[in-house]
Amino acid sequence: MNDIFENRIKVNDKTRVPVWFMRQAGRYHDHYQNLKKSYDFMTLCKEPKLACEVTMGPIEEFDFDAAILFSDLLFPLEELGTGLIYNPGPKLDLKIETLEDTNRLKQDSFDKDYYKFQKEACTLLKETLPSEKTLLGFVGAPFTLYAYAVEGAHAGSLVSSKKGLYDGRFDRVCELMLPNVLNEMIQQAQGGADAMCIFDTAVGELTLDDFKNIALPKIKWLTSEFKKVFPNKKVIYYSRNTHKNYLRVIEDDNIDVLGVDWRHDIADILNEFGNDYYIQGNFDPCWLHLPWEKCEQKLKEFYQNICDKKAPQNKWIMGLGHGVLQHTPQQNVKNAVQYIHDNFLY
Repeated sequence: MNDIFENRIKVNDKTRVPVWFMRQAGRYHDHYQNLKKSYDFMTLCKEPKLACEVTMGPIEEFDFDAAILFSDLLFPLEELGTGLIYNPGPKLDLKIETLEDTNRLKQDSFDKDYYKFQKEACTLLKETLPSEKTLLGFVGAPFTLYAYAVEGAHAGSLVSSKKGLYDGRFDRVCELMLPNVLNEMIQQAQGGADAMCIFDTAVGELTLDDFKNIALPKIKWLTSEFKKVFPNKKVIYYSRNTHKNYLRVIEDDNIDVLGVDWRHDIADILNEFGNDYYIQGNFDPCWLHLPWEKCEQKLKEFYQNICDKKAPQNKWIMGLGHGVLQHTPQQNVKNAVQYIHDNFLY
C-alpha cells in the first residue's frame, strides 16, 4: 500500500509530497456541521460509526492522504474522574489546584475497555479508507493534558500549572494519567491506526530547562512503552510554540515524526532534523482565510523556499502549523490540497 511515510504516490516519475491537516474534520466543514444538527460533540466522538463518518468527510471531499481519528484529547481526564462536558467547549468539574486535589482523582480500578469506542472507530476506518490512505490516531501529551486538568484551559500564563511542576502535582497526575494515555494509544493501534500522534499544544509555555528535565521524560516514557508493544507503528510528536533548541533536546529514537508550528522555517527544520525524523508542517492556518489567489501564491512561495534550500522532501509531510481554524473557507481547503498534490512533487 502507499502511505505518507515510505511508500508514497508517484506522479509522472516524480514523488508526491503527502498532506494532511490537524483538525481537518471539524467546525469549518459543512459535513461536520450537518452531523452536529443531529448529534452533540460527545456522541460524535463516542459512537464509532459516527466518529468514522466525521473522519471520512474530509477524505472523501478533499482527498487528504491521511485520515485522523475524530475524537478529543481530554478523555483520559474524564477517566481520571475530573468530569467532562462540552457546552460548547470542554469544561471539567474538578481542577487540580493543590496537591491534595490529586486525592480526588480515581486512584485505581481503571477500565481497560474505556477507550473501546476509539478502537472500534479505528477498525471501521481501516475497513472504509482506501488502501492508499494512512490512518492516524492521536492522544494529548503529558504536560498539555496536565495543564488542562489544572487550569481548565490552555489560555493565559499557566502559572498554577508551572508551580505544579515543583509542588508534586505534575508527577502525581502523570503517575495516574500516563498508564491511561498509553492504554488509549494501544487501543487505537489495536483498532488499526498506522501511526500515533502525540499533540503538545501547551508545552511551549515552559522554559527549555523545564521542558527538558520535567516534561520530556514523561513523553519518553509514553513513546518507549508504546513502541514496546507496537515497534513498527510510527509516532508523531507535535509541539506548539517550541523553538529549535527544544527540538534539539528531544533526542528520542521512539519518535519518528516531528510536527512543528509556523514559527519555524520548514526548510531549515528539514535540513537540520531530516536525517533523524520525518517533519510535519507547517503552513500558517490563517493563510487559508485569504482570498484563494493570495493563498495559492503563499503556497507557491512556501514550496519554493523548500526547493531553494534543497530540503529533503522525502522526509516531509505537508501540513499546517496547527489545526484548521473555525470559519476557514472550505473551498480553500479543497483548492489547497489539490494544489499541493499537483505541484509539490520531487
